[in-house]
Amino acid sequence: MGTRGFTLIEMVVTVAVVAVLAAIAVPVAQVTSQRAREGELRLALRQIREGIDTYKRYSDEGRIARPADGNGYPPTLQALVEGVPDARSPGSVRIHVLRRLPRDPFHADPAADPAATWGLRSYASPADAPAPGADVFDVYSRAPGVGLNGLPYREW
Repeated sequence: MGTRGFTLIEMVVTVAVVAVLAAIAVPVAQVTSQRAREGELRLALRQIREGIDTYKRYSDEGRIARPADGNGYPPTLQALVEGVPDARSPGSVRIHVLRRLPRDPFHADPAADPAATWGLRSYASPADAPAPGADVFDVYSRAPGVGLNGLPYREW
C-alpha cells in the first residue's frame, strides 16, 4: 500500500523541535527590545542634558536674561523647546535650545506630555535625593526597572 503522510512520532518530534526553537527565540527578542529602549533612554537623556547645559551657557554669556537671584538653569523643560527672548537681540528673536522634548521611553502612559515623563532635579536639591524646585538642573527616568548594565534607570 502506498499511503502518504506523517506518522505520529514524526509529528511529535517536529512539534518538539519548533517548541525548543521558540523557547530560545523569545528571551532573545525580549533582550533585544529592552536594549533598544535603553538606547532610546540614553539618547533622550543626552539630548535633554545637553539642552540644559546649552541654556546655562547662554545664560552665563548674557544671551538669556536671568533674575539676580537666579542660577542660569531653565525654569522648566518646556523653556528649552518654547524658547526664550535673546537678550542681545531686542525684538522677536527667540533662542530655542531643543526642537522637541524627547519622552522617557519607559514611561507607562504613551499619551502623557513628554515633560511629565521625566523626574526633575533642581540646582538646590542634593544628588542622592533629587527633588524638583525653581529650576531644572538635571533629569532622570522615573522607571522602576533595572537596566541590562545592572544600574537602576533612575540613576542613569
